[in-house]
Amino acid sequence: MPAGLRLTQYARGGGCACKIPPGELEDAVAGLSGAAVPDALLMGAADGDDAAVLRIEGGRAVVSTADFFTPVVDDAYDWGRIAAANALSDVYAVGGEPVMAINLLGWPRDALPWEVAKEVLRGGRDVAASAGCPIAGGHSIDDPEPKYGLAVTGTADPSRLLRLDAGRPGTPLSLTKPLGIGVLNARHKATGEVFGQAVDVMTTLNVVASRLALERDIRCATDVTGFGLLGHLYKLARASGVTAVVNAAAVPYLDGARDAVRDGFIPGGSRRNLAWVAPHTDFGRIAEAERLLLADAQTSGGLLVAGEIPGAPVVGELVGRGRHTLVVR
Repeated sequence: MPAGLRLTQYARGGGCACKIPPGELEDAVAGLSGAAVPDALLMGAADGDDAAVLRIEGGRAVVSTADFFTPVVDDAYDWGRIAAANALSDVYAVGGEPVMAINLLGWPRDALPWEVAKEVLRGGRDVAASAGCPIAGGHSIDDPEPKYGLAVTGTADPSRLLRLDAGRPGTPLSLTKPLGIGVLNARHKATGEVFGQAVDVMTTLNVVASRLALERDIRCATDVTGFGLLGHLYKLARASGVTAVVNAAAVPYLDGARDAVRDGFIPGGSRRNLAWVAPHTDFGRIAEAERLLLADAQTSGGLLVAGEIPGAPVVGELVGRGRHTLVVR
């Protein structure tokens, strides 16, 4: 890395906080499903599941997803690792195993040296290799902002998938990674402070949590990324026709996350997430700072599982349909 180079300064947003707001995205794609959906398509765009899943011959299903974003950290190798882990997470979130990936790279070739791009690609390669998922080529474009991610293909057992619409009343909710990634990344972008714990969390694969969920015959889960805990939980509860209750005191946070909110380092994506879910949420006496953390835009966050996962805190439960889709206590 050239001395003093800060990748986050080459992009307006960063990581999954640069996603198009969920409400705007749903409006944009409404009515674009096209032709009749084949019976073999087990997951698609209808409920916004984390990946598309198609039944194929031999009693298996193919899983397909793509994810990319602008720099979330200044270190090129770490950015590559984070982006790869985040893309692979979509496969784990539906109960699949990644088998192959291809790179997606946008690069401002007149502003950033290719040596930096090589470090990004090396980081992605190393995390994909740790998942047993070879990267077989990819696609690149000249882009004013640097962007990187993967398109990932996986396989799954079509009778043992993790779905958004499979939640049932009386089921506990487990969260496998702490929150606060978005606000810490916002602080990093503004000040250059490095948060090693956040990098460790973002580069940790969700493979163990996914396999534990399947071993316990759990059928409902999602990963927590750009729409925040509340945004992704709202999608799950809405698809399942239930109300989700969150115990705010049980939700784990990264060190420094509360300080970052107190000091005003809040991504625009987190504020947009909160605005989207607020009309559907009973917050009771939960303070604004806590609400923002619960809606904080995560990058390569954990799995939110409708069931108990060893080592993961239970942060709430699904109950019967109520006046609100989400209740925070």
